[in-house]
Amino acid sequence: MLLRNATVADAEAIRTIYNHEVETSLVTFDLVPRSLPEQQDWIREREGALGAIVAEREEDGAILGFASLSPYRSRPAYNTTVENSIYVSESARGLGVGRTLLEGLLTMAKARGFHTVLAHIAGAHEASIALHHAVGFEIVGVQKEVGRKFGKWLDVTVMQHMLG
Repeated sequence: MLLRNATVADAEAIRTIYNHEVETSLVTFDLVPRSLPEQQDWIREREGALGAIVAEREEDGAILGFASLSPYRSRPAYNTTVENSIYVSESARGLGVGRTLLEGLLTMAKARGFHTVLAHIAGAHEASIALHHAVGFEIVGVQKEVGRKFGKWLDVTVMQHMLG
């Protein structure tokens, strides 16, 4: 598996992985699938100080998953804090793709001068909580019933990794 920066050419593969979660799971609070132009814009927004990476299968170039950094809040004092997102193709789960992406994302965040990375994990998603814990994130709180999807109230577990 190869980790590399995401490019606009990866938009359709990323969109396919993400939209599957939008339509079938509680791991994202998005309710409407992304269009291709929206996904392309999303990638372009992360070409500067932030970042998006993909895990690519070396044999055939298939995108197995992606991860990104996003601003935590818009006020300037928050500029050294970012939020992460990780999505793995359903067919690639259990192969270490998520951990590889998360470790790569933390390395990238530290190299870019960020101080802390937050994860907001929806719906008590145990696999994501375990993944984040395995690479050094700690639970710092739970926001109760802050989202609603598929007729269910959802909590958000907040985890934090200090980089420096």
